[in-house]
Amino acid sequence: MDKLLKELLEAPGISGCEEAVAEIMKRELSKSCDEVKIDNFGNVIAKKGKGSKKIMIAAHMDEIGLAVKHVTEDGYIYFIKVGGIADMVLPAQRVIIKAKKGDVVGIVGTKPPHLMTAEESKKLVPYTNMFIDIGCKTRQEVLDKVEIGDQIIFEPNSGVLNGSVYYGKAVDNRACCYEMLKVMETLGDVNAEVYAVATAQEEVGLKGARTSSFAIDPDFAIILDTTIAGDVPGIEDKVSSLKLGEGVAITMIEASGRGTIVNNKVRRLMIDTAKENNIKVGDTILVKYESMKLQEKVLALINVPDHLYDVRDESELYPDRKEFGFAYLSSNEIKKNYIKSLVMKQSNIKDEKQFDLYMKDFNYKD
Repeated sequence: MDKLLKELLEAPGISGCEEAVAEIMKRELSKSCDEVKIDNFGNVIAKKGKGSKKIMIAAHMDEIGLAVKHVTEDGYIYFIKVGGIADMVLPAQRVIIKAKKGDVVGIVGTKPPHLMTAEESKKLVPYTNMFIDIGCKTRQEVLDKVEIGDQIIFEPNSGVLNGSVYYGKAVDNRACCYEMLKVMETLGDVNAEVYAVATAQEEVGLKGARTSSFAIDPDFAIILDTTIAGDVPGIEDKVSSLKLGEGVAITMIEASGRGTIVNNKVRRLMIDTAKENNIKVGDTILVKYESMKLQEKVLALINVPDHLYDVRDESELYPDRKEFGFAYLSSNEIKKNYIKSLVMKQSNIKDEKQFDLYMKDFNYKD
């Protein structure tokens, strides 16, 4: 496996704690781009080239994970989920708590099935009834090692199955971060400013994509993310005909049009370009997820099919949002008051003073 890809797959970086991944992206983008910075929100923004038009390429850095919530008197850790995670995959997972004093290994536990009542054994154990055991006997012993709020990642791993199928802790979306780095490495002279943006906090509401697009105000955006391949048992072709290793997917319509509808000219451009370069593509119409309604720029969404063995359950936390990396793009024509009301609502901002500080942090100019 490529050394850089392995480094990205195994780096820690749940939503809001992407610093380790951001440093990798900054280091690598500095080799191919004219300017690179990390903004106040944690997005890595790199620029290459000159021209009157702005092109934005975005891939999110963050991964789903957990965070320390409470420690019991007898030394067990209760946690919250960061991002959408299906409870059924959590028991017996080995995890790493990224503590200030160093990594702490733990195992997610539940009440033993041997001691469950007949009624309990019929039900899925909710994560609120799970705990993490790090081998300590008292609350103070735990708190000497970790703090409330520490990020918890699944034990890092990566590798190759059967010589060609790659797996890893954070394929979603480090695979596309790697892809974006390679695009910027090979990109020649173009008559445009090309921005490569590694975004933060996608898994909890696409937040970094929104703030970075306000700052850049691109004319055209290409969003890179993973999507679900349909070539596993239980999925019919009419639900998903995408197959692992059979090319990228181009998202056309989401949620019956309530989400993104990619402009026909853009869709045709993507498909024709792929054909001219002998790149396999598949079209995606997502029916489950939908995005918010700020869609003022030309979009293209490119997904890389992967086998996600349902670690995530996005519908639990965000039933009305899109799963795969859609950047909310601003436009000069949007009236300031409309932007203000939209941002205040989405970010739960209560007064205009707080709003002004919020937008100042992200270098937004109307």
